[in-house]
Amino acid sequence: MNVVITGASRGIGKAIAEQFAAHGHHLFLNARTESTLLATAEELRTRFPAVRVEAMAADLSDKASARLFGEWAVGAAGTIDVLVNNTGTFTPGGISTEADGALEHMLGTNLFSAYHVTRAVLPHMMAAKSGHIFTICSIASLQAYPNGGAYSISKFALLGFNRNLREELKPHGIKVTSVLPGAVYTDSWNGSGVSEDRIMKPEDIAQLIYTASQLSYAATVEEIVVRPQLGDL
Repeated sequence: MNVVITGASRGIGKAIAEQFAAHGHHLFLNARTESTLLATAEELRTRFPAVRVEAMAADLSDKASARLFGEWAVGAAGTIDVLVNNTGTFTPGGISTEADGALEHMLGTNLFSAYHVTRAVLPHMMAAKSGHIFTICSIASLQAYPNGGAYSISKFALLGFNRNLREELKPHGIKVTSVLPGAVYTDSWNGSGVSEDRIMKPEDIAQLIYTASQLSYAATVEEIVVRPQLGDL
């Protein structure tokens, strides 16, 4: 399979790339920071020499860049079997207190990136009548919480986008899965004082996505909700 992953240089995105590469699937990766992305791509080529790994750096919060990346992925891969919309950012804050522009920033990175990349690859998936789109949403897509502000708003919207996409693509043979994780130990938790054992690992999310991608044509996992064993923080 050919697998396109955004936000792939670290955290959940990198774990997803590792999971698919370990099973022999080819990767077409994106992240905003070119140096980190290229280092990740080279690491994956070294670890999985039988796997093709291509990478293009782009800031997907920018519409033109998001479309350009999607078009590049189609051209490089030829056929896209799996798209993982993972690009995201988190800044805590309340609606009444967060900095001006916080909502625009969160919507651009968390929602518009997925919308425009998906639109760029959809004509090719629809022509092939196959493919699987995963979008990394959040528990914050389901439940408002203190200090969630613009982040939670953007994640509610992202889940709405993916649910609409699911309905639209049913007759085209394209699967759509929303992934809604609780706390996952990524860079955003560094210095938080929260024990690494208290929250989930990126590999947990990657394994769930890979497993969902391997079901028969007749089966679609619409939503994956996964939380730490002791519940949300």
